[in-house]
Amino acid sequence: MFTGIVAAVGRIESIKPLGAGADAGVRLTVDAGSLDLGDVQIGDSIAIQGACMTVIEKSATRFDVEVSRESLNHTVGLAATGDVNLEKALRAHDRLGGHIVSGHVDGLGTVTRFTPVGESHELRVLAPADVGRYLAYKGSVTINGVSLTVNSVDDRADGCEFSINLIPHTVEVTTLRHLQAGSQVNLEIDLIARYVERMLSTASTIQRS
Repeated sequence: MFTGIVAAVGRIESIKPLGAGADAGVRLTVDAGSLDLGDVQIGDSIAIQGACMTVIEKSATRFDVEVSRESLNHTVGLAATGDVNLEKALRAHDRLGGHIVSGHVDGLGTVTRFTPVGESHELRVLAPADVGRYLAYKGSVTINGVSLTVNSVDDRADGCEFSINLIPHTVEVTTLRHLQAGSQVNLEIDLIARYVERMLSTASTIQRS
C-alpha cells in the first residue's frame, strides 16, 4: 500500500526486453534520485508512476524491476526512459499524508487542459466512464502516483472530465510538471469508493431477489 505522496522523482535509465515475442515484458533500471534505498530489500514494493513494482535488484542509488506485458498494456510511463514519480511502500507506523493507494492502475486518462491559474495550475483529465463513475467532488484520485483532490466532475458522452488544482509545490516536485494537453496519465480510483460501489450494487441485487 502507498499514500500517493511522491517521495522523489527518479528516472528510468534503461529498458531491456525479457524475451523476443510480442508478449514479452521488460526489465527497467531506475535511478532512484533522492529516494533513500537504504532500507529497501529485494522483494519490496516501490510505486513507479503510480504502478506498484517489485524490486529484484538494487544498489545504493538504483534498482531494477520487471514489468509484464499486461502491465505495460494498461499503464503509461513505463515503456520509455524518462522521469518517474517514486514512492516506497507504506509502513504501518507511517503518516498517511495522502490517501490509501494500492498502486494498481484502474485506467488511463487523457489531459484536456493544463494551464497556470494564479499561483497554481488547473489540470483537467478525461477519464473513461468506468473510472469516472467513482470520481466525486472533493473525493480522492491518484494521477501518476500522486494523491490529489477532485475539484469538479463533468460526466460526458465520451467519459468523465474532472479537474484538479495543483499547488506550485506539487508541480515542482513531481512529474506532473511535464504534462500537456493530450498526455495520457495513470489513474487509480479511491479504494473506499470501490468498496462503496460494490456494497451498493450487492444490496440492490439482494433487494430484488
